[in-house]
Amino acid sequence: MPKIVFIGAGSTVFAKNLLVDILSFKELSQSQIVLQDIDPVRLETSRVVAEKVREILGVNPLIETTTDQLTALKDADYVITMFQVGGYEPSTKIDFEIPNKYGLRQTIGDTLGIGGIMRAVRTLPVLLGVVKDMEKLCPDATLLNYVNPMAMLCWGINETSSIKNVGLCHSVQHTAQQIASDINIPIDEIEYLCAGINHLSFYLSFEHKTSNGSVDLYPLISERCKKNAPLRPMPGTEGLSDAVRYEMMNRLGYFVTESSEHFAEYVPWFIKKNQFDLIEKYEIPLDEYPRRCEQQIKDWETLRTELEDPNKEIDVKPSNEYGAGIIHSLETGAPRIFNGNVSNNQFITNLPNNCCVEVPCTVDGEGIHPHKVGELPQQLVSLMQTNINVQSLVVQAVLKGKREHIYHAAMFDPHTSSELSLEKIWNLVDELFQAHGNMIPDSLRN
Repeated sequence: MPKIVFIGAGSTVFAKNLLVDILSFKELSQSQIVLQDIDPVRLETSRVVAEKVREILGVNPLIETTTDQLTALKDADYVITMFQVGGYEPSTKIDFEIPNKYGLRQTIGDTLGIGGIMRAVRTLPVLLGVVKDMEKLCPDATLLNYVNPMAMLCWGINETSSIKNVGLCHSVQHTAQQIASDINIPIDEIEYLCAGINHLSFYLSFEHKTSNGSVDLYPLISERCKKNAPLRPMPGTEGLSDAVRYEMMNRLGYFVTESSEHFAEYVPWFIKKNQFDLIEKYEIPLDEYPRRCEQQIKDWETLRTELEDPNKEIDVKPSNEYGAGIIHSLETGAPRIFNGNVSNNQFITNLPNNCCVEVPCTVDGEGIHPHKVGELPQQLVSLMQTNINVQSLVVQAVLKGKREHIYHAAMFDPHTSSELSLEKIWNLVDELFQAHGNMIPDSLRN
């Protein structure tokens, strides 16, 4: 049975979902599961939850916990990363509060924008440390990365290591389900092709599979997008509008994978400090990620008590995350198709080579095989390139110790550049670097 390591297993709810998925496969039900986190208190909660999952499913994995990364990684077959460097306090608060002083508002701040830039600066060195340890302790293992900012982190890994890896995000399958719901077509009757870069992938086709053949659903989606955007029902995002990406569908002709509150800060058109009418029209939830974090922190002790209560069962419903299926396919040879984040090797021919792209992949007993998509529509490429420019500068800044490229990344970031002067951008970056202190790698601090 494989050894599967969770790095950042203190993310208890997410770790629980992946455990349920993994242990629900008979072929993986006796796996060696190693939960690792630097926080022993949260790690203990995850251990209790893992034991509950084992008991409810009636399976017999070997479950171990450790705060030591090297111990966890030794002889691993699969490594799943799910951590956040710096947490909500102090790091996320810094990433929102200091830009607010400059009049630069954000919604999520984990992928692009000044928040995404600073998160990458903090996170990429830590993730590369995991990869370097893997090279020594489990060089044949496969890394499944769930950490954001996905594209920058996977790009950095592929620039520096030969470790097998893929970046996993749930935006493709979640959004497909949402579109299906919006147009009243069962998701299991839909087939789609989706490609691009993480959080800026687009459905190139979206079809209804019927007994009489395939029916293009884009005319139906287009009609739906001309009406009022629906409110999302998903837990944690209840009541949030999708007006932004409905607008982008009307403008670009293709539906984007990432939610409106994320997408709004990847472009210069929606969040503007002197145009509150835009915020109101598109129902953009400013400071949405801090709100979610504060709610989760507020609810954590109650949730932790419930999770650790020996008399209280937990929900073991399988999720639609890709990770467990990938491990199952690599172990058994059963082929699956999923959307993964990989280094571009002419998979999308009109995006730069070596950038990180999100494309369909087949996984089987021989490995992960990205599909060649070919050319994307030019308007989509033009949009993606504005984000790739920033990603490239941040990755090179961290890998080569070039602090100046962080200023350049903020300077070319679509949202930041639409709001701030060059002088304010430079001052903002300096203040963020000072506030983050030793969370910033030494090579960038001076």
